[in-house]
Amino acid sequence: MNKKDLKAFLDEKEELYNRPNFIEDDPLGIPRKFSKKEDIEIAGFLAATIAWGQRKTIVKNANRIIDFMEHEPFRFLMENDGDDFYFDGFVHRTFNAIDLAFFFKAIKEIYTHNKGLEHAFNIGSSAFERITNFQKLFFSLDGIEVPEKSRKHVSSPAKNSATKRLNMYLRWMVRNDKKGVDFGIWKQHSPADLMLPLDVHTGTISRKLGLLKRKQNDWKTVEEITNQLKEFDSEDPIKYDFALFGLGAIEKF
Repeated sequence: MNKKDLKAFLDEKEELYNRPNFIEDDPLGIPRKFSKKEDIEIAGFLAATIAWGQRKTIVKNANRIIDFMEHEPFRFLMENDGDDFYFDGFVHRTFNAIDLAFFFKAIKEIYTHNKGLEHAFNIGSSAFERITNFQKLFFSLDGIEVPEKSRKHVSSPAKNSATKRLNMYLRWMVRNDKKGVDFGIWKQHSPADLMLPLDVHTGTISRKLGLLKRKQNDWKTVEEITNQLKEFDSEDPIKYDFALFGLGAIEKF
């Protein structure tokens, strides 16, 4: 398939899958419960953090977190602290109540002293720098002890991680095509600077379509596939995440 035909094919699939009815059982449905900017940001970040494994389990456990936060994430964090942050018995794979309590404390600190999540993700001039700097900030906030096991739950491209969940979260917050899926509430960022949330589905389909040569799913591969997608749409390359994911996860292409 030549580049022109491939672009047309991906445009068609993006149009098909970039619709609200395809996110009913998706972690993105968690922040969609809210209208307040801070609630969307916090619910989205927590849902993205545990977004690995079976989608139904992800959504179930994300909803448990929202229930624990009394369906008001921002107010819950601002009005509580310490023992109030411990969700006894919570487990999602290797992410447990200790990790969740730390995340609550870190997110609260970011809103209290670091201007919120949007600003915290906007330190640097590239996606590599912004995600790397966010990860450093998240684990070096004043007065917050970091459980060693929690460090693995926020990845960094500086370690050549594909940072799939953070790239997915940034897509949610930054893209604004008014189709009712992504939120587009972060104005300090540009969709042109986003990177593909690379996972087994998007990686496999990208290789089948000849868009990827690298076999590993790491940051270098994220850069390779994103650069390829920019040839199709330099202003909004990550809209093709819908096409690649839909082809892999839904169509089994």
